[in-house]
Amino acid sequence: MQTATRPIGGHLRDWRQRRRLSQLALACDADISTRHLSFIETGRSLPSREMVLRLAERLEVPLRERNLLLVAAGYAPVFPERPLQDPALGAARKMIDLVLAGQEPYPALAIDRHWTIVAANNALSPLLVGIEPALLRSPINALRLGLHPAGLAPRIINFEEWRTHLLARLRRQIDVTGDQQLVGLLNEISEYPLPGDAKFDRPFTTAEYADIVVPLRLEIEGAVLSLFSMTTVFGTPVDITLSEIAIEAFLPADAATAEALRRLAAAA
Repeated sequence: MQTATRPIGGHLRDWRQRRRLSQLALACDADISTRHLSFIETGRSLPSREMVLRLAERLEVPLRERNLLLVAAGYAPVFPERPLQDPALGAARKMIDLVLAGQEPYPALAIDRHWTIVAANNALSPLLVGIEPALLRSPINALRLGLHPAGLAPRIINFEEWRTHLLARLRRQIDVTGDQQLVGLLNEISEYPLPGDAKFDRPFTTAEYADIVVPLRLEIEGAVLSLFSMTTVFGTPVDITLSEIAIEAFLPADAATAEALRRLAAAA
């Protein structure tokens, strides 16, 4: 993560380059002169609080890092960060629980910025039977759970395809946030040995799924589940915790999967 000890100009320049924007493009988008932006980046001019927030908005800087930009410029942070259990987030937590419960009998979970599972519905548990207990100790990381050879990996039929999809998504997240903890997670997962009995099915790039999604194909109790994933986030959060929460829902790709999930939920 960025540190606030560096001058604000260096932070803004890094975010601009991460977004692959020229000074001219950012200046036009922020409705300021290129000369003014250049002065800010080189430290010849100190931006106002409003200018820091305007540039951060145009650069799509995550809320957590916007606070760091403000501190680097000498201003107080403006975005609060409360634990999800805080009473102030009670309404949001209730909505998360309602969305998760509404997905049943299909599995769904809520994760934070580091892929830590913060909530899940009852339909997830039947899929985790037999997983290495160490992977199920709190805090549970969804990526470790899914790609570790002692986790779900041996049960994933299209493991190579699914692993490639998740790692690409993680790399995009790192590119957006610059989060070094995610870099460490990527390095860790990239070094996992392939599970001894991992299954490698054909890539699902045919008309079967209309070339629109990468499904997760799991073998559970002799049944093959074909699942689409769908991600839901809060639309206009001003709290850091809420801005970093994502709900991952897994929906059946066919009637057989839907029926299998209903059976698993009933048995559980």
